[in-house]
Amino acid sequence: MTEVTDSYFSAVIARLEALRETLAEPMAKASAVVCAAARADRRVYVFGTGHSHMLAEEVHYRAGGLAFTIPVLVGSAMLHEGAVISSVYERTEGLIRPVLERYGMQPGDVLIIASNSGVNAAPMEAADFGREIGATVIAITSVAYSTAIAAGRRRLADVADIVLDNGLPPGDALVELSGSNLKVGPASTAIGATVLNAIFADVASELSKDGDPAVYLSANMPGAKEINQRLVKKYRPRNPHL
Repeated sequence: MTEVTDSYFSAVIARLEALRETLAEPMAKASAVVCAAARADRRVYVFGTGHSHMLAEEVHYRAGGLAFTIPVLVGSAMLHEGAVISSVYERTEGLIRPVLERYGMQPGDVLIIASNSGVNAAPMEAADFGREIGATVIAITSVAYSTAIAAGRRRLADVADIVLDNGLPPGDALVELSGSNLKVGPASTAIGATVLNAIFADVASELSKDGDPAVYLSANMPGAKEINQRLVKKYRPRNPHL
């Protein structure tokens, strides 16, 4: 392992270790909210723009993941249809609400919003929409980043019901390049996915007290076809991406 790769590993591991303590309380709250939603046959939506959208895909139809999660996928706010225009899209007001309205979100649902910078129009609009319809809004964001760049704008951390601060610095990247002012090695995706999967694992453990939780199996595992087909049949009516 080179010095740079070791530095990146060390930086990510150190932050995850710190988050085990700093996020213990908000993660427990998030787990309790998701459990309550599951027991009430509600849904958990996950939304993000740019690279943050990968957290929505991370939990969707995931081996070892919860079947009642629904990704909110907006092609123009992701990267594959045009990375440059996606940055414009996520900063433009009024574009996300019509998309969210098509997902049939209901009171008692949970809306998880991933936004590392925490100030763009799209995640803010999503948070407002979620709260208006009676969903619990959970934010995965960098409080340090949004504080540094807010410049009078509202922050996702100020409006979410539960805030999961990923502890990352402004700009996301962790490793300084010698001889320059540049940093490389972004970590918001790795840390966000770890936090989400930890919460959902806790939820599954709690739901297992009621019987078998709604957890997908890897397609190559014994019995996966039957189990996954049953879960898809149950959850497809409210999940347009199944």
